[in-house]
Amino acid sequence: MAALVLAAGQGQRLGQPKATVEFAGQRLVDRCVDTVRSAGCATVVVVTGAVQPDLGAVRQVHNPDWASGMGSSLRLGLLALEDDGADAVVIVLVDQPLITSEAVARLLAAYTAGARAAVATYSGKRRNPVLLAREHWPRVREMAQGDVGARPFLTAYAHLVTPIPCDDIASPEDIDTLADLERLRATGPRGDSRPV
Repeated sequence: MAALVLAAGQGQRLGQPKATVEFAGQRLVDRCVDTVRSAGCATVVVVTGAVQPDLGAVRQVHNPDWASGMGSSLRLGLLALEDDGADAVVIVLVDQPLITSEAVARLLAAYTAGARAAVATYSGKRRNPVLLAREHWPRVREMAQGDVGARPFLTAYAHLVTPIPCDDIASPEDIDTLADLERLRATGPRGDSRPV
């Protein structure tokens, strides 16, 4: 199993690249890597762009076209995984720090049980993370354009997608502004105002 961390953005509204933002004592990019590794993803690829942080032994793929949006990062990341022998990939976004290893593990369990595409849901709405079996990667790459990632594929092939409720263990809230960052720093994964 592989994980793809999309961490290429500039964070224009936030005032700094999201990958390097500190949250609960870690950079967001390190938090994402730890989350997917704890869930059982042996291979991790981080797609960077606006900045290229030191990630130690973690494989980093630079997206020179990062400014065009998330689609180019997803395409590049999936291409980078082609030769790694992974059967499926879990895709996570660097700006969603309340995605938990338990949520990722649920997607991996769904794959083990036979799902070929799975997406975490919250209040019935599809968000992140997303799991895609290898046979879907070429079509996902074709359809990922601009600032959207796997959404066009998940919409067009909704009949193939297994929804995985994660309301009880994670939150898909993202960090776009300083106000978002401060709010999430003061809120637990279930909105219960526990500091994180």
